[in-house]
Amino acid sequence: MYSMSSEYVVPMQAIKGRGAASRLPHRFTCEERAAFDDGWNSESDEKGNDAPFATEIFFEDAKSALSVNDSPDIHFDHSVNPYRGCEHGCIYCYARPTHSYLNMSPGLDFETKIIAKRNIATALRSELGKRSYRPKLLNIGSATDCYQPVERELRLTRAVIELMRDTHHAFSLVTKSSGVERDVDLIAGMAEKNLAAVYITITTLRPDVARILEPRAAAPHRRLRTIRTLASAGIPVGVSLTPHIPFITEDMEGVLGAAWDAGARSAFYHVLRLPWEVSPLFRQWLQVHFPDRASRVMARVQEMRGGKDYDSNFATRMKGAGVWSELVRQRFQKAADRLGFNKQRLELDLLQFVPPGDSRQSSLF
Repeated sequence: MYSMSSEYVVPMQAIKGRGAASRLPHRFTCEERAAFDDGWNSESDEKGNDAPFATEIFFEDAKSALSVNDSPDIHFDHSVNPYRGCEHGCIYCYARPTHSYLNMSPGLDFETKIIAKRNIATALRSELGKRSYRPKLLNIGSATDCYQPVERELRLTRAVIELMRDTHHAFSLVTKSSGVERDVDLIAGMAEKNLAAVYITITTLRPDVARILEPRAAAPHRRLRTIRTLASAGIPVGVSLTPHIPFITEDMEGVLGAAWDAGARSAFYHVLRLPWEVSPLFRQWLQVHFPDRASRVMARVQEMRGGKDYDSNFATRMKGAGVWSELVRQRFQKAADRLGFNKQRLELDLLQFVPPGDSRQSSLF
């Protein structure tokens, strides 16, 4: 585990626009990007002028595109992640520890050193074309956001969706970026044939909290507009209130109400997960941004985790356990039922799949 000693601590005035406040010493080059409507009206962040640590992109050739899920508490069988690391910088991201396996920091390196799998669509095509392949529930972007800022330039996620379209392979995706609107032309056509669904993550409606919790993701009101855009295009849209953080994201009912009004018709939540290095990073973030309630937040987290920061038990890791976990569950369920969420379970059609190169492909569209 990486040290959190004082030699790695970045001064408070140098962490604007980033989630973590610690890193191993590295050198970065300046990168400029065109302005993009993420709802924050902040060109300085886009161009990198206001951020002390610029983003660096590395490329890799993936040996495999499909990750197989064998966790009983996750409701999809396969996942595709075009990127490692995520520039959104969400401090709570459970994928941060994966950067440790790359000999990089799960702190600032995770959100400033992005690995792009440049051959992701080619690798996926090869796997879908194997005689042994059978279509199963597939999610795009389950580990890191498939529409993080660099996707605007590299278009790796779009290439994956184009392959899904060509093979009539059903998929879902989850994002907290308005960038998904770019691909409505592809997703809407598939949704019409019951082949696609999108889930937008909104942890809070409070822009002041979202700006430091998820510093480079779209603003909450912008995500609501994205839900409205997708729903208007006939795409099934759900809202993810993940994670619920005690004393930080306490407007669950407000998020559900706003998402329903925007057109979302399914909803789910998980409570905060702090595996491995995420725990010390989150604790540091609390001390920087919420020192007045840091001890209360962690005490409540531990009450839901059997006295620990995290418990990986499949039975409880997503929702927690105990009295406070049950109260959160009841809050969510009552609000969701009152609004009408989750009345019908969406079952994507896996039977339309046609392997890559099959002559039947062109006849289905």
